[in-house]
Amino acid sequence: MTRRSDRVETWCSRLLLAVLVLGLPAASVSAGTAVHESTMRTVRAQAAERSQITAQVTSAPEAAPGSAADERQQVQLRWTDEDGRQRTGTAQVALDETAGSTVRIWVDREGNVTVPPMSASNAQVTGWMMGGMTAAGVYAGFVAARRGVRLALDRRRYAQWDAEWDRVEPLWSARFHR
Repeated sequence: MTRRSDRVETWCSRLLLAVLVLGLPAASVSAGTAVHESTMRTVRAQAAERSQITAQVTSAPEAAPGSAADERQQVQLRWTDEDGRQRTGTAQVALDETAGSTVRIWVDREGNVTVPPMSASNAQVTGWMMGGMTAAGVYAGFVAARRGVRLALDRRRYAQWDAEWDRVEPLWSARFHR
């Protein structure tokens, strides 16, 4: 005959396992999809407010070999905006760009140099990562709940064993003191 606490533990384990099996995929897919859709809204908004133009490098400083600027350097640029006005600004470009060369840069609606808009692949990766982190969180919750149930039941079992021992021990130990 099994103890009541063992039956309770079995049923709690089954319930938690069912929640894990059903809840983990649902939570992961929901979180990943929500983050992907939110990030895609950002992608579309950035794409709508930024445009790529061609600018001319007006001055490019020499980067010291071995410096952090080995791959990119900050240069002065000049370009004509959509209204026909000459604009200037600075941007990070490849190290091999020299004064007079042309580069493609991104500008916002006000004509200020900005970073490229986020890509759809960024949104996809962000969605997958959030789905994975949600799965890890659900599993961690499962493990914590399972251990919590086990700990609570073990405390109850130990208390029952102590109470039983307190009743039986005087009778049992009396047999050896005759």
